[in-house]
Amino acid sequence: MALSRLSVAPASVVVRRHGGLYRICPPSPPCTGALESLTEREHEVLTLLARGLSNSEIAEHLHLGQGTVKTSVSRLLSRLQARDRAQLVIAAYETGLVTPRRACAGGPGPA
Repeated sequence: MALSRLSVAPASVVVRRHGGLYRICPPSPPCTGALESLTEREHEVLTLLARGLSNSEIAEHLHLGQGTVKTSVSRLLSRLQARDRAQLVIAAYETGLVTPRRACAGGPGPA
């Protein structure tokens, strides 16, 4: 049941599973220029989304309605050509909009 890498192409990875071949094509991350076209509000929403907040938590934090946050997330998905929230989070980290936080002393995470 283990996956094994067969070959690596510039835009795809081919893996074998139970004798069958599956092609996985990771999407291209948005360029930094795509983030420059976002509004200040979209930057705020993307930053909070990348920190793991839900739509309702983002709405509460920014004093917005949940519908407004949903619209902002939909616009972010479209503008950054992302398939889902996970790709938005990846884009936020890869472009440097957000950076990993260090674990608190005594908390979980690398020592």
